Amino acid sequence: MASRSPTIALLLVLAGFTSPASAFNITRLLGEFSDFSTFNSLLSQAKLADEINRRQTITVLAVDNGAAGGISSLPSDVQRKVLSMHVVLDYYDKAKLEAIKNHTTLLTTMFQSSGQATDRMGFLNFTKHSDGTMVFGSAEPGAPKNSQIVKSVASRPYNISVLQVSSPIVPPGVGGSPDTGAPPPHKAATAPAPAAEGKKEAPAPAPSDDDGGADAPADADAPGPAADGPAADGPAADGPGADGPAADGPAADAPAHKKGSDDAADAPEGSATGKVVARAGLGIVALLMTIII
Repeated sequence: MASRSPTIALLLVLAGFTSPASAFNITRLLGEFSDFSTFNSLLSQAKLADEINRRQTITVLAVDNGAAGGISSLPSDVQRKVLSMHVVLDYYDKAKLEAIKNHTTLLTTMFQSSGQATDRMGFLNFTKHSDGTMVFGSAEPGAPKNSQIVKSVASRPYNISVLQVSSPIVPPGVGGSPDTGAPPPHKAATAPAPAAEGKKEAPAPAPSDDDGGADAPADADAPGPAADGPAADGPAADGPGADGPAADGPAADAPAHKKGSDDAADAPEGSATGKVVARAGLGIVALLMTIII
């Protein structure tokens, strides 16, 4: 028995030296909770579980199966970056976070140690509100801080702490340029211009038709008297044509158009008749004078 005691002691010492390296196994630890099966599977697929297990001090911010869809829907390379944002390179349980005096601090994640993070993308912002709620968010400027601590899932001081958070923490621009999601420029601004011109041209014919209709009778009547005037004045002119039947024709047609032309037509007819009577009278007088003489 005495010979065996040094061997047992040596094994215990060796176990003590090797225990920190195998202090935990994140896959087995999360495997005890069915609510985190999706998150656990994502860590294995992204080959982050092995990296976590090689750490001696770590904090994992896990999301349940209902919230894990926000990570599983991302491209595989982006999934790894987002998942590594949920691994803090230090030990934090709820008691240690509540003891933070400044109510806010920056935490370094495994994504920062990967060398792929830019600016402050690899850091987490932790804030403790006055009402006691504690939230995480990306340290990128303008990033939301709304992933709230729900509960402590497991802890093994001071090696590993697993905390449940309400939603995934996705840094802005982690999948590429932050501007890739910008909306396209608005192109509809010039569309109303043709429509406006069309509306201005459409009413134009209507007023022109109304104005033309109003002026048409006046224009039609204007030539009437001017045409009748010369016709009425023609027979009144002195000349050989006054005695002929043709002179009576226009005079007869004139009353059919205007009242004003009646007098003008009658005047030439009376004048011609008077001349005939006067000539006939002169002939009779000349005959009587011949007979008397």
